[in-house]
Amino acid sequence: MFSVLGSLNREQRSAVIASFLGWTLDAFDFFLLTFVVADIAKEFSTGIETVAEAFFVTLAMRPVGAFIFGLLAERFGRKPVLMFDILFYSLMELATAFSTSIEMLLVLRALFGIGMGGEWGLGASLALETIPAKARGLVSGILQQGYAVGNLMAAVVFWTIYEYIGWRGMFVVGVAPALLVLYLRFSVAESPVWEATRSDRVNFVASLRESVRGRWPLFIYVVVLMTCFNSMSHATQDLFPTFLKVQHGLGPHAAGAITVVANLGAITGGVLFGAYSERLGRRRTIILATLLLPLVIWTYSVVSTPVLLAASAFAVQLLVQGAFAMVPVHLNELSPEGARGTFPGFTYQLGNLFSSRNQPLQAGFAAHHGNNYGLAITLLGIAAALLVSLVTWLGPERKGVAFAGQEAEKH
Repeated sequence: MFSVLGSLNREQRSAVIASFLGWTLDAFDFFLLTFVVADIAKEFSTGIETVAEAFFVTLAMRPVGAFIFGLLAERFGRKPVLMFDILFYSLMELATAFSTSIEMLLVLRALFGIGMGGEWGLGASLALETIPAKARGLVSGILQQGYAVGNLMAAVVFWTIYEYIGWRGMFVVGVAPALLVLYLRFSVAESPVWEATRSDRVNFVASLRESVRGRWPLFIYVVVLMTCFNSMSHATQDLFPTFLKVQHGLGPHAAGAITVVANLGAITGGVLFGAYSERLGRRRTIILATLLLPLVIWTYSVVSTPVLLAASAFAVQLLVQGAFAMVPVHLNELSPEGARGTFPGFTYQLGNLFSSRNQPLQAGFAAHHGNNYGLAITLLGIAAALLVSLVTWLGPERKGVAFAGQEAEKH
């Protein structure tokens, strides 16, 4: 099951590493904000609900980035467009450190969202179009856990050096992803699937239109699925540090350490569920993880000691990211040929857009219930998990389908 990684050649490994690091560092930049919401609110003399709007504008602009960068990738290739995208979102992250008002910060987070929206689809298509079909499930689980590793890195930075650099210094540290461009430039080859269909992309807009013609039901279905998926993910993650600091009064060291444990659970779940999806299938794996989630997430509303909070967080994120491990491979396999640079990323980020009011709504709900963030996370997390399970059950699966220039998975 895990031995398939050893069969990858150098180019395939480089593509997986670059895509994983791209999503890791993108998520790292995103999650830095989650640790400093209360501090930003204090500096700009506003409420946590107002600062939480930064999550909304970031998520709302991600479909814009997915569409723009996806179209460019269909025409010019995955690799050069991914390099430009990483430089763009790193610059927006650095600029956030110099915000002079809450309005300026919100504008910069919106621009950051454009860059963040482009990275996921480009990185996933570059990796999954490069590796053999039999490796997709495990690699998908590994790729998606870049999100959890990015969260873990942000937690470590908050845990270890926040008290020395403050919230502005956190965003200065966030410029680090720009260094990944050097690795992409010198170590990663272009997607062989894109190269195989390169001659068909002279009029890439017409080619894209032809690829998605007659597939609007699939497009709408995937957007609904990703709305449910992103609701589950953001409901259980984005306000979790605020839950620890505000509701339980924990300091940076304790909150950071618990978030690290949560993300270790996420990484474990992503890799394990990703690997087993080659046996269970994509849909069954998603449904299994999401039906188990309500059995553990309710503990957020009752436990209070740091040890129990860490144990609960580990179990919750193991299942959340265990289900999410399927998203890169499931969307790329469902994607029409010729639209894989655009379709997965755009539908994924539209789901982010339609779920983007979760954070302000959660913050408002918690504020009206005595700052009970645990209850807010529990209720929305359970509702979203059950919806993911239902929508997945109703939808299609194309496990192991052949991409252009590749052989299909043999069963």
